[in-house]
Amino acid sequence: MTLRELFGIELPIVQAPMAGVQDSALAIAVTGAGALGSLPAAAFGIDALRDQLARLQAAGGAFNVNFFCHAPPTPDAARDAAWRQALAPYYAELGVDAQAAPSGPARAPFSDDAAQVLEAFRPAVVSFHFGLPTPELLARARATGAKVLSSATTVEEARWLEAHGADAVIAQGLEAGGHRGHFLSHDLDRQMGTFALLPQIVRAIDVPVIAAGGIADAAGVAAAIALGAAGVQVGTAYLLCDEATTSTVHRNALQGDGARATALTHLFTGRPARGIVNRLMRELGPDHPVPDFPLAATAVAPLRTRAEAQGRGDFSPLWAGQNVDGCRAVSAAQLSRDLAAGLR
Repeated sequence: MTLRELFGIELPIVQAPMAGVQDSALAIAVTGAGALGSLPAAAFGIDALRDQLARLQAAGGAFNVNFFCHAPPTPDAARDAAWRQALAPYYAELGVDAQAAPSGPARAPFSDDAAQVLEAFRPAVVSFHFGLPTPELLARARATGAKVLSSATTVEEARWLEAHGADAVIAQGLEAGGHRGHFLSHDLDRQMGTFALLPQIVRAIDVPVIAAGGIADAAGVAAAIALGAAGVQVGTAYLLCDEATTSTVHRNALQGDGARATALTHLFTGRPARGIVNRLMRELGPDHPVPDFPLAATAVAPLRTRAEAQGRGDFSPLWAGQNVDGCRAVSAAQLSRDLAAGLR
């Protein structure tokens, strides 16, 4: 089944939902070009989510609403204190009051309140990261008529998603920017690159497979489809688009010589995610203990704010995949059409 048949779109392109660097404007532009625009619901509170969805609905066309579905962590006061202690020298350097730094989770999982919003707006597609929500919540999402997607980083995860009701599976390769979507195993050694993972998942399941990770131009899209993908999900290439809300610091980093040096880090949120290597990543390293996802983020937030005000990305999650060649300061509609160039 093609993405045109599954979602009613013209181009086999899904714009990756990217919390913190976009709102409905990017999704509207992508959908308007004939691809599938996506909204990262985790970036918004319930009232703000309603506002964003109202804008998408008014614009018309199919769109995807993405939710995290992680299990809420149990706060660990000792671990949080140790994390803040590790950041103390940076607080002092930047003149940040460590005691004023917020606590609590920065991202909420799919919930009853979120399900009520879906029931009101009934989007064409609902996607999840970190597996799927509880059967009860998943049933409510499906009852709206939405097609359900989720990310798999291994063949085992793809089979699990198909068995639990996903209408299509996103094969997320290790090259992808942002958070890893793994949920059955946290062993990163079991994960692989997109073009090794994709054909294995295509052979293993019967639902359509969408390739994600390292795909930034028309040649990459064509290669993924040649390997059996029904379409592709692209994120990093959209970061410089006119409609993205990517910060000036992040935009500059994407266009700098260091943009090709990316790594997985859990320092910013408590869960592995790929971004451009910066000072915090270099100085604390890949194995420094942090609170569980998403609790690590709140202690870093005031450092990020203060440093970015000075034009520095030392403490910012500069999410990006391994292939930044497709990043261009053009309209999202133009990029979407360019990605699909040459496809029948």
